Amino acid sequence: MSRPITHDGVVYRREGSKFWWICYRDRTGNRQRESSFTEDWQGAQKLLRARLEARDGNVLQVVRKGESLSFGEWVDFFLENYSKPPVRQPGTHNANSRCVQHLKKAFGTRRLIDVGPDEIELYLRDRLRQRVKVRLSKGYREHGPIKATTVHQEFRVLRRMLNVAVRKRLLTSNPCAMVEFPVSLKGLFRPHYVAWSEQQLIEKNAMPHLRNAIRIIAETGLRVKKELLPMKKSQIDFINAVVWIPDSKTPNGVAEIPLSKLALEAFRDQVAISGKGEFLFPSDRNKNGHLRSLRTAWRKALKRAGVPYFRLYDLRSTYATRLSAGGVADEWVIQMLRQGDSQVFKKYSQMKLQMKREALDKINRQANEMPGVLTQHGSGDRGFDTVLTQ
Repeated sequence: MSRPITHDGVVYRREGSKFWWICYRDRTGNRQRESSFTEDWQGAQKLLRARLEARDGNVLQVVRKGESLSFGEWVDFFLENYSKPPVRQPGTHNANSRCVQHLKKAFGTRRLIDVGPDEIELYLRDRLRQRVKVRLSKGYREHGPIKATTVHQEFRVLRRMLNVAVRKRLLTSNPCAMVEFPVSLKGLFRPHYVAWSEQQLIEKNAMPHLRNAIRIIAETGLRVKKELLPMKKSQIDFINAVVWIPDSKTPNGVAEIPLSKLALEAFRDQVAISGKGEFLFPSDRNKNGHLRSLRTAWRKALKRAGVPYFRLYDLRSTYATRLSAGGVADEWVIQMLRQGDSQVFKKYSQMKLQMKREALDKINRQANEMPGVLTQHGSGDRGFDTVLTQ
């Protein structure tokens, strides 16, 4: 008969080693021995308790794997399983791939658990001091300093990768949560609201196909690359004034969208200039048969109009803001944006200063003195309550 086990684990000295060692049994009853890599007895006891908690939580193998996993190995795993389509869009995967090139240079050979807040902050400061390098046939050419928004994009990708590692129990917490970005970012993720007069000025200086795209996005809120540019003429129903979106960024994006008169006219104009092909925005230079981007035409139109640069995608937030300003309920605006998360609505709908001033003009400063309203004074610290008379 075997002796009963009186201890879950022990800390002991091993001959020929200056570190404390721990010994414990896993869920199958097999004895596990490993070094604590510390000369502090309390530190070894802490590691032993962590091992026993992981064993009881049935994540011991995952935790031990995370301690031996290198940052570079985790990056490759993340790109393969959490970044490529259909999990993420191709553009998102390309952006992630660009960012991890710099991250792997800094942390690639380190263990995943050794990437802490201090190392991340030093990396961010070092990247902000670097300059843009353009590869040429005979070497590199240096330009100005790297933009803070570029470094912040790398920081967001790192935070996303480590969040996945936390969910997989490879890390106990995300070190990015304890990192403050070194510099302030002005205007980051703040959509630009396009006034009607500004939109007309840009349309006046835009190419015909871009002019129609501007009007369509501002009147429907369509996404540029995923929904508008790959659109086929067969998706447009001119009789019922609707357009069908069969593929979108989110499941909620697949829907039938009603068209305003301005949007309907823009679609008719674009069909007239698009030729006999099936695509609304055709292109012979792209193997898919349609335009892939309007960035160059958009940038030139803004320059000719004398308007500071902002994203064409901001017309989508302009669409949401105009709906809100017109008195459309937030729930309906979210449905017309085809968003599944109501929190995203805050990013798209931006109340401008003039709209807030118009709201202030509606203040009724004699609300409690109106006939039919009774003011009741309460006792104590309640102040007063206002109720309608019966």
